[in-house]
Amino acid sequence: MLEDAHPVEVLRWAGATFGDSVVVTASFGDAVVPHLVSVALPDADVVLLDTGYLFAETEWFADHLRQRFGLRLRTVHPQPDVESDQWRRDTDACCGARKVEPLRRALAGKSAWVTGVRRADSPGRARTPVVHADLLNAMTKVNPLAAWTDADVAEYSASHDLPEHPLADRGYGSIGCWPCTRPIAPGGDARSGRWADSTKTECGLHQ
Repeated sequence: MLEDAHPVEVLRWAGATFGDSVVVTASFGDAVVPHLVSVALPDADVVLLDTGYLFAETEWFADHLRQRFGLRLRTVHPQPDVESDQWRRDTDACCGARKVEPLRRALAGKSAWVTGVRRADSPGRARTPVVHADLLNAMTKVNPLAAWTDADVAEYSASHDLPEHPLADRGYGSIGCWPCTRPIAPGGDARSGRWADSTKTECGLHQ
C-alpha cells in the first residue's frame, strides 16, 4: 500500500508503526533525506556513519543541515582499533570495519531502519522495495525514496530550495569516502566515481 505513497507518507507510517524505535541513516550526499525526516519524523535519530575518511565538506554539510533542519544527528565512528589505511589493500574489509560494523551498533535496539536507497542508484538496487523485512539485521527496512528518479530528487530539492553538497558542483555525483570517490565524467553515471577502476559497487550496508 506504500508503493505509490509520497516519502513523507511513508516516513509518517514508519513513525506511527514503530514510534521511537525508528533509526535513519543518511550519507549527507544531498539534503533530501534530512529534509524529509525533519518534516515527517522530526524526533527520529539521524545517524551519520563517520568512517574516518569522510570529506571535510561532508562533515560540514551534515552539521549545517543539523542546525538548519533541527535534526537529532548522531555520529557513529569505527571501533578505535580499526586498522588504518586498510582501503589501500582491501576495500571490502575496510567498508566492513568502517561502515558495516558501526551500522550494526547504530541499529541495535531499533525495530525499523530508514535509508535513502533508490532504485535509480544502480542496477543492483533496481528492485528495492519501499518496505521489506531485513532478515540480516532482523528489522524492517524502509526506503521511502525507492521509487524516486533523479528528476524527482532534483524537483524536490528545487521546490524546497535545498542546499547542495559543496562537492556537487565539482563533479562528484555520489559522495562517499575520499580515498574511494572521484568526480565523474560529464554525463556519466552518478555512482561511477565510487570505487572507480574496480568491480566493487556496494559497501555492504545494503546487501
